[in-house]
Amino acid sequence: MGWVGLASAWVLMAATGCHSAYVEATVTNHTAKTISLVEVDYPSASFGTQNLKPGQVFHYKFKVLGSGPVKVTYTDTAEKEHKASGPSLSEGNEGPLEIVIADGGVSWVPASFPASR
Repeated sequence: MGWVGLASAWVLMAATGCHSAYVEATVTNHTAKTISLVEVDYPSASFGTQNLKPGQVFHYKFKVLGSGPVKVTYTDTAEKEHKASGPSLSEGNEGPLEIVIADGGVSWVPASFPASR
């Protein structure tokens, strides 16, 4: 396949709406103090950040491979580790996922994901 063939294939894929499902996660610190060692585990992988200051937001996009719950672990200023489980994900899930860490605990929006397409 020559250059023209490759370019044509790319244009065809773009025109037909080739789409890869992903989850766009947002982790927000709604506590009054900095939290550290923030780790989000999801089916087949994880991501995180060293710390989040009060009001700070961390964004991360990921593709779901496999299935299982999302979990978050973080450490407060007293060096106490906190863990919380969120919605279950399956391959093909897509959309926003907000993880809000507050003094009263962790909230997840949405609390569950719809079935994959």
